[in-house]
Amino acid sequence: MTVTPQITVSDGRLAVRGRTVLTGVPENVTAAHASGAGLVDGAFVGADAGEAKSHHVFTFGTLQECRFMCLFRFKLWWMTQRMGSSGRDVPLETQFMLIEVPATAAGAGHDGGGDGEPVYVVMLPLLEGKFRAALQGNEHDELQICIESGDKTVQTEQGVNMVYIHAGTNPFDTITQAIKAVEKRMQTFHHRDKKKMPSFLDWFGWCTWDAFYTDVTADGVKQGLRSLANGGAPPRFLIIDDGWQQIGTEDDDTDEHPAVAVQEGAQFASRLTGIKENVKFQSKNGGAGEDTPGLRMLVEEVKGEHGVRQVYVWHAMAGYWGGVAPAPAMERYEAALAYPVQSPGVTANQPDIVMDSLSVLGLGLVHPRKVLDFYDELHAYLASCGVDGVKVDVQNIIETLGAGHGGRVALTRAYHRALEASVARSFPDNGCISCMCHNTDMLYSARQTAVVRASDDFYPRDPASHTIHVASVAYNTVFLGEFMQPDWDMFHSLHPAAEYHGAARAIGGCPIYVSDKPGNHNFDLLRKLVLPDGSVLRARLPGRPTRDCLFSDPARDGESLLKIWNLNKCGGVVGVFNCQGAGWCRVAKKTRVHDAAPGTLTGAVRADDVDAIAQVAGGDGGGWDGEAVVYAHRARELVRLPRGAALPVTLGALEYEVFHVCPVRAIAAAPGGAGVEFAPVGLLDMFNAGGAVEECAVDAAAAVALRVRGCGRFGAYFSRRPARCALDGADVGFTYDGDTGLVAVDLPVPEQEMYRWNLEIHV
Repeated sequence: MTVTPQITVSDGRLAVRGRTVLTGVPENVTAAHASGAGLVDGAFVGADAGEAKSHHVFTFGTLQECRFMCLFRFKLWWMTQRMGSSGRDVPLETQFMLIEVPATAAGAGHDGGGDGEPVYVVMLPLLEGKFRAALQGNEHDELQICIESGDKTVQTEQGVNMVYIHAGTNPFDTITQAIKAVEKRMQTFHHRDKKKMPSFLDWFGWCTWDAFYTDVTADGVKQGLRSLANGGAPPRFLIIDDGWQQIGTEDDDTDEHPAVAVQEGAQFASRLTGIKENVKFQSKNGGAGEDTPGLRMLVEEVKGEHGVRQVYVWHAMAGYWGGVAPAPAMERYEAALAYPVQSPGVTANQPDIVMDSLSVLGLGLVHPRKVLDFYDELHAYLASCGVDGVKVDVQNIIETLGAGHGGRVALTRAYHRALEASVARSFPDNGCISCMCHNTDMLYSARQTAVVRASDDFYPRDPASHTIHVASVAYNTVFLGEFMQPDWDMFHSLHPAAEYHGAARAIGGCPIYVSDKPGNHNFDLLRKLVLPDGSVLRARLPGRPTRDCLFSDPARDGESLLKIWNLNKCGGVVGVFNCQGAGWCRVAKKTRVHDAAPGTLTGAVRADDVDAIAQVAGGDGGGWDGEAVVYAHRARELVRLPRGAALPVTLGALEYEVFHVCPVRAIAAAPGGAGVEFAPVGLLDMFNAGGAVEECAVDAAAAVALRVRGCGRFGAYFSRRPARCALDGADVGFTYDGDTGLVAVDLPVPEQEMYRWNLEIHV
């Protein structure tokens, strides 16, 4: 059977389903047809330079009049979003691009998009051999492909599979299909749905970083855990961040060794001098205690006396910020000083204080043939102390050290293969969080790692950073969420923007953890996130912008609200955020405030903003007709929405609202002959109310049977007053609001962790 390619390059035009995406495509650019069972056809793009070099920039074609959203590295470590409609809007170091091609695109013929719907095109710059590709634009609106090895001795004259292009009519499905097609072709990484998720994701956590920075001590750790537990938000997950390791520093301020840069306590050119804990964490007990590692004693205490289930500790990919000291105690790892060389695209976007230090003092790089030994010994020691996993930071530094080691891709892959092998041996729960790692060198090499930090840090003292953070984690998740579960970072519960951040974490599907200083907590806020047993109501998917937000700019355009959608087991959730006022500036090459007083904005929420709502809208009541009830968390309002209707939302600067979208279902055999319609909402006082509803069915007696978790005020919609409610078989009181249809039942605090109530509502 002849297959007609849906992506073609001919006559200087790159077309998708007959619609022109790029014009002026040079003759040296080719597209190789790719297809797979169940996938919309795609193509791998290549180009021939005719000259062998370690760094090439190929012209891909002219991009005009097509809206796009792209993700690019504005720093060595991190991506953020950029929207535009022409080639000049595409930044350097673009690693992902989603283009909306309208039915009116030049040259459009039979579009295959269905009734003039837009077609979505995903462009994925890839790894090929020892080269890594990225996209960029220029002032002529040309889209370009940059490939580089990071080692001047590693050269090529062509790229055969530099960029993969995939098309479809649903943007989220198209992205997933594109990543899975590349997974099948490259066989160097796995999609998120094939990875084991660490168990800490479903428990509330505390990280020591902002609480103590590198001044963290064993006593400080216990103090922080006790402080949160005493207020009713017991952390079950702990990250001991930077500050526990043995390090050495060149601290003489001379021409040969200038003083190292220090930021929030992190000493960027310091090097690891031992794999065990430093003196702050070592045992101070006499007698038998002298033979017991202090870290082990601490872990045993926090698990035994403070109820912590999982303990992770921090380390850098290279050991510490400045690597491993080439000293006698560490000589078995064959560390040698290496001096970072950054990609031109990275340095053109934003200089970095870390690289300023390391480019002078160098980094102690463990030899690739010894890196598995290094990780194995470090992780085996941590595991012997009861540690369950590691947060591996500063990962992208490895890409800058490829010279002499086969290039950036080869060195990064060697380190990641060793890291994943060591984690598998020492931490059976797949205990690893990847951080400062937003390069495709890592993403397309990660077969096992299942959690990735989604954006630059939460900065408690930078008022401009909070809207930027929420926007960045949502848009970055569009891409990162295909590889791993994105981690939207810690935050402070006692902070002017705490509710804003907390609401975002609750719907992000991400781990929920804070970095509060002991005694500085907002327990009213934490009770919206954390149940008394320390568990959280985590949404099922990585949270992403709604379809109508993908190509608007909610940080810069002065008119758009950001909507983020996710699924729960029996409904959906949409968080709406006013993110206007600040963003990364390509002129100033830094984050800046561009509107000190962003105005109040109005938008709308619809049931189909939850893109996959049909997955949970079936049930015993039959097919879903599109009607839903929506519960607004802050407004405390329940509204029934007819099919296609919209609910307006108005938000001021740094404001949010969370809407729980619950498909309306019918009870076919309701007593009295009249039909009864219902929809479970969830725990009304929690940010992610619907996360409490785990099962919903109608039994033979025409009662709605629910399995729910947690405690507090539980709500559901019923079109008429129920006859009675029963909890675990015993009748309980309830209230009913005839105007809205809200049924409310008080669930007591269960005696067991993760307890599921059986709630029956009889009509």
